[in-house]
Amino acid sequence: MLRLAGHWVWDSWVVDDGEDFHLFFLKAERSEAGPSSRHTRAIVGHAVSGDLVTWTECPDALGPVAGAWDDLAIWTGSVVRDDEGRWRLFYTAISERGGLTDQRLGLAVSDDLTTWHRIGDAPLVGIDPRWYKTHPQDVAASETWRDPQVLRDPEGDGWHMLVTARAMGADRNDDGVVGHARSRDLTTWEVGAPLSEPGSGFGQLEVIQVRHVDGQWVLVFTCHPDEQTDEHRARFGDFCTWSVPGDSPLGPWDVAAARPFTAAPTLFAAPLVQRRDGSWCLIGFLNREPEGIDAMEIVDPIGVHLEDGYLVADQSG
Repeated sequence: MLRLAGHWVWDSWVVDDGEDFHLFFLKAERSEAGPSSRHTRAIVGHAVSGDLVTWTECPDALGPVAGAWDDLAIWTGSVVRDDEGRWRLFYTAISERGGLTDQRLGLAVSDDLTTWHRIGDAPLVGIDPRWYKTHPQDVAASETWRDPQVLRDPEGDGWHMLVTARAMGADRNDDGVVGHARSRDLTTWEVGAPLSEPGSGFGQLEVIQVRHVDGQWVLVFTCHPDEQTDEHRARFGDFCTWSVPGDSPLGPWDVAAARPFTAAPTLFAAPLVQRRDGSWCLIGFLNREPEGIDAMEIVDPIGVHLEDGYLVADQSG
């Protein structure tokens, strides 16, 4: 478990360098203003572990830069290793100018997963209004364009980025889709059509992950119950973490067929991580904020496996 006495800790992602697991996570100093104030004060923390249970905190990885396009807060992302062996951190950021409704994507690089340097002085991947909802007053901005997950094309044809986005023309809480962009060099990106259809009962597919588990591709994502349609909640109940199997890392993903991870209904922004013995687990935080409960910490691993392509908990945890 990772709990910081002076900070709230929430969304996280994990990188395995072959020796240690590196946890990158959002953190914000605890404030009398309450947990909801964290979103405009978030930075990326860093910790390492050998077992995903006991964590040693490291220097913070990334924070906002005054006067830059990402000068307010840094949000969720992912890390990959490029062909030259450098680590690349793709992240979400918001600015003083745009606030919460102007979410943009950026890039930083590192040789050691500890010291990070931004690349460029502008957002890396802009939203495309042909497919994705933008801000009514600013076609270049959106309240939902975040949480980039970058992965290699399995056929060796460059790289793919999956993004939390909303589809044009769909109703609220029914418009969440898997946004998509692709690149040859991890620097120049071309935005394409979403990899899923709206109308699945989800308003947002947050902290998207695609993993290859025991020969099966699976999409894992998070959605607040209050960002699901009433019909969807009536059918399934209130759950935060969902999964759905697919034929490839690009799907296309049938998000309407997603099923909840019922073992931990409030588990949120939960990285799916492969342990040293080859087994899989979820970590993450428990979204107890609607209940007035402070659970802003990273929980111990929850062992999981696939049944019919969907994530379920191991009986032994």
